Amino acid sequence: MNDLTQTPEMLIATMGAKARRAAAQMALASSEQKAQALIAAARTLREETTKIILANRTDMERGAANGLSSAMLDRLRLDDARIAAVADAVEQVAHLEDPVGKVIDESERPNGLKLSRVRVPLGVIGIIYESRPNVTADAAALGLRSGNAVILRGGSEAVESNRAIHAAMVKGITEAGLPADAVQYVPTTDRAAVGAMLRAVGLIDIIVPRGGKSLVARVQEEARVPVLAHLDGICHTYVHAAADPAMALQIVVNAKMRRTGICGATETLLIDRAYPEPEALIGALLNARCEVRGDEAVRAMDPRVEPVEPGDWDTEYLDAILSARIVAGVDEALAHIAAHGSHHTDAIITEDAATAEQFLGRCDSAIVMWNASTQFADGGEFGLGAEIGISTGRMHARGPVALEGLTTYKWVVRGSGQIRP
Repeated sequence: MNDLTQTPEMLIATMGAKARRAAAQMALASSEQKAQALIAAARTLREETTKIILANRTDMERGAANGLSSAMLDRLRLDDARIAAVADAVEQVAHLEDPVGKVIDESERPNGLKLSRVRVPLGVIGIIYESRPNVTADAAALGLRSGNAVILRGGSEAVESNRAIHAAMVKGITEAGLPADAVQYVPTTDRAAVGAMLRAVGLIDIIVPRGGKSLVARVQEEARVPVLAHLDGICHTYVHAAADPAMALQIVVNAKMRRTGICGATETLLIDRAYPEPEALIGALLNARCEVRGDEAVRAMDPRVEPVEPGDWDTEYLDAILSARIVAGVDEALAHIAAHGSHHTDAIITEDAATAEQFLGRCDSAIVMWNASTQFADGGEFGLGAEIGISTGRMHARGPVALEGLTTYKWVVRGSGQIRP
């Protein structure tokens, strides 16, 4: 049990030291042992369902009293079905391929030295998140399966739920013989603890923020340790002149309206001025109850279109709102994306393979797509099984970050007595 009389800096230093020792043990744990620990953790989550729901009820009552929106309360709410889904997700991670120890590539030098690059855990991962208590289980499971130790800091609105989920998981993990300190939960809601995590150089190897723009912005601004994150999901869909109209209509509506609140939702539609049926695209979005904010050319297509403001091009709406513009070809579309995009996910719809390959090669985003909805920007859809987040940075992992993204590599050199002249 952590001493709550400690300052946030002392608390994180203590937890970091424990995590560092646990990480050393986790790096040596077998794939089978890690899998069994997660299966046990899934079982204890199911067994502790009543305790978790009671804890969640406290959070829900406090949230309602504090004026949380209905959407936020829905994110926070846990019931039998949701806890069962959380447990199932943890068990699914147990069955994913273990990346640790995987040989990335091998070579032999002319002098006979044999070189290989082998995947190893990152070490200690700090995860800072808001609202959704399921992240406690998801993040712990991904960190554990990839051989890391994790320090979890959830939002104050879900503190009792997070503590209950964490306790249930640790019970299963320790039953399987892995160290309890491999998954630690920061016991204080003091925001200074977040700052202490961000400055914990030498104790925490990487920070992963999961939450709203203000949280991610703070982490990226204050962190002294590496950060794996994206700030905005300003995603674009460009409908080229050679797009199939039926395909374009289906993709555009899905890319915006399937789920408007996810980071892979299209926020800006770019339509080639030579595309033959632009009015149908705009009308379909409006009929799907999407507010369209367009330039003059788009506004001329339908009186329901609102005028676009300059700031709209740089806005992640996370709502049934979309900005739309007519462009003079692929070069202008790419220039717009470069000026206003967030390097998250951008797509082209076209039957012209050469133009598509040009777009895919020149668009500098973590995920680029051809004839597909941007809503596919998800680790599960990519066959990764689970993800801890989307990274738009250039270092380490990009796009959906799953188990492999929570590892690094080391060089292993095998010789037979070679010395360097």
